[in-house]
Amino acid sequence: MEVILRQAVENLGHPGDVVTVSNGYARNYLLPRGVAYQATEGNKKRISQEKARLEAAESQRRGAAEEVAKKLEEVSITFAARVGEEGKLFGSVTTQDIADQLAAQGFTIERRQIDLHEPIKALGVYRVPVKLHADVKPEIKVWVIKQ
Repeated sequence: MEVILRQAVENLGHPGDVVTVSNGYARNYLLPRGVAYQATEGNKKRISQEKARLEAAESQRRGAAEEVAKKLEEVSITFAARVGEEGKLFGSVTTQDIADQLAAQGFTIERRQIDLHEPIKALGVYRVPVKLHADVKPEIKVWVIKQ
């Protein structure tokens, strides 16, 4: 199914792009969430007129994300955790923990934006990427130290 993207979708395209996706992905995810709409002739004409407005809005979102990214690059978060033998933690540091620490420092980042594939379960310093925008992914330093 051909759809026209209304906003940037990672690994798919940017606003105004006409892309071909599977029917299920379009029907169950893109169309109900307003991320895209069907690529009919009328919609293609409309998107060509709206493309400049969409690009301006997208560049504004990217600019705002880049400003937040500059501030996030300087952020360092420290977790003091109880440690067992061989440096393994009792428990773990999760995306929710990181999001809570960022919120305490004045950043509004959702836990889904934090790209941590599995919880941190050992002592050390970690670079954790944060997805602010499809093109902007700063990394924050997460220190896990012994309590």
